Amino acid sequence: MSETKRWDGPPVEAWSMAWTPDQAAQVLEGVSAPWAVAGGWALDLWLGGQTREHEDLEIAVPAAFFAEIQARLEGLGLKLFGIDDGQVIALAPGEAPARRTHQTWVMEPAVKGWRMDVFREPGDAQTWIYRRTGDLCAPHAWASGRTAAGIPYVAPQIVLLFKAKAKRDKDEADFSVAAPRLPPEAREWLAAALRATQPGHPWTDRLSG
Repeated sequence: MSETKRWDGPPVEAWSMAWTPDQAAQVLEGVSAPWAVAGGWALDLWLGGQTREHEDLEIAVPAAFFAEIQARLEGLGLKLFGIDDGQVIALAPGEAPARRTHQTWVMEPAVKGWRMDVFREPGDAQTWIYRRTGDLCAPHAWASGRTAAGIPYVAPQIVLLFKAKAKRDKDEADFSVAAPRLPPEAREWLAAALRATQPGHPWTDRLSG
């Protein structure tokens, strides 16, 4: 008999209520934690316009600063859920998620909908560290950017490195749009990072072409 996974929150379909980056920035205005929009939305912020539909919103923050993000969200009446091996587990106010995981989903009880996914990352305000291996690092300022409106986002070369593993249709579409616009230094870094972490990945040759 297969093990039943625990699921404390609303269904996955409730991600249709996810915030936009603008809405997240309004909610997090004034926090000192160095958070940044991640995933496909980060690429669109860098590109300066939305290129496709997004089914959720992800932000990244160094784990050491997560408590400040948590306090702001819970202070606004939002509820947090730890994600652990397919289980969605409600957190008590102020309760720290399990260290072995990196995702925390944010739900607004009033609408019973998911608003945001918070990634807890290694590193600190000065240094970005690649969560999956710990072998890659870079200055935080190089690994992130900010829109003219002040919304922080994960740099495109970092986003594409994470997207390279899944090889979903949306990841291929994001690569096709973003990779040709990467500055030479970022292209070279991404190609080297892929050779180190995912030898033989087809994007490597395309970055060098």
